[in-house]
Amino acid sequence: QEQVVESGGGLVQPGGSLRLSCAVAGNFFSIHTMGWYRQAPGKQRELVAVSGESTNYADSVKGRFTISRDNARNTVDLQMNSLKPEDTAVYYCNAKVQKTLLSSLRDYWGQGTQVTVSS
Repeated sequence: QEQVVESGGGLVQPGGSLRLSCAVAGNFFSIHTMGWYRQAPGKQRELVAVSGESTNYADSVKGRFTISRDNARNTVDLQMNSLKPEDTAVYYCNAKVQKTLLSSLRDYWGQGTQVTVSS
């Protein structure tokens, strides 16, 4: 059974930094992309950053957030700098996993970690 486990959320003042970490465990053929999404109250879940063949960021976080992936350890981190109150949300780690050579990609999600930016 694959598991996606996140850590690192919390409360930070505007302008501060946080680092989120995510690890994928289980038996699978490969992980195609790993990324971070977020969902603020009353809003839809949105992409923050994703690492695959290329790295992509939401326009709202470009220059402030950095995603880093370790393929050997099946982990992905999100370094968040210059945080703003509008970054407040539950952050979810996502991995698109291929279970076997012949299977299609499947989404796996973490349980979510709260990030609150407030003075």
